[in-house]
Amino acid sequence: MSDSRGLIVVVEDEAAIADIERIYLADAGFGVHLARDGESGLDAIRSLRPVAAVVDIGLPGLDGVELCRRLRAEDDWTPVVFVTARDSEIDRILGFELGADDYVTKPFSARELASRVKALVRRSQVGVRSGALTLGTIVLDPRSRTVAEGGRHLELTATEFDLLAFLMASPGQVFGRNQLLSAVWGLADYRGSRTVDVHVAQLRAKFGEALHLRTIRGVGYAVDRPVAS
Repeated sequence: MSDSRGLIVVVEDEAAIADIERIYLADAGFGVHLARDGESGLDAIRSLRPVAAVVDIGLPGLDGVELCRRLRAEDDWTPVVFVTARDSEIDRILGFELGADDYVTKPFSARELASRVKALVRRSQVGVRSGALTLGTIVLDPRSRTVAEGGRHLELTATEFDLLAFLMASPGQVFGRNQLLSAVWGLADYRGSRTVDVHVAQLRAKFGEALHLRTIRGVGYAVDRPVAS
C-alpha cells in the first residue's frame, strides 16, 4: 500500500481495534506504524516524526493524555487524534487543553476516523492563504504556520490554527457551526458540533482580550477588527 500521504503512528492496546485502524488508514494512502502502549507510542512519535498520531486515551501505563502532555511539553506539535471511550464534556475539554486536534469516541466508524485524519493532515500541511493575516496585534502566517500576538509567538494546534485563520480571513463575517465544521474540519455532517465551541474556548484562553471573537447565540462565531481607541 502506498504511503504517499505520510506516516501515521497508531497507539492502541486492543489488537482488533488497532488492526481495523491500520487497514482503513492504509486504504486512505497512509503508512501506518502500530504501537501497543503509551511508552512505545511516545518513542515512535519522537523518532519517526509522523504526519499525525491516533492515540487511545485508555492505554495501560502511560495513558494517551499523558503521552500528549509530554509531546506538547517538548514543543512537539504533531497532530493528535484521541480515541476514547469517555464521552463526557470534561474529557473532551481536557483533551483539547492538552493540545489534541480532534477525537472520536468508541464505538466509532473506522472509515470516518480515516476521513478525519486525512482532513487533519491536509490542513496541517497546506497554508490557507499565500499572505499573512493581521488583525489588531495578531499576525498569522499560513506559509510558516506561525502566529504571534504583540510580537509574542503562540503555540496552536493544527485545528486551532486553521479555525483562527479561517475566521481572520473574513473579519466581521458570522459563520455558523456547520459552516465551520465543513470549512475547517472538512466534515459535511458531524453530530458533535460542540467541538467548535471547545476550540473557540481554547483560542479565547490563549489570546485573551487581544482576540475579538464574538459569539452570536444560536448561530455561530465571528472575529471582529478591534475598535480604535
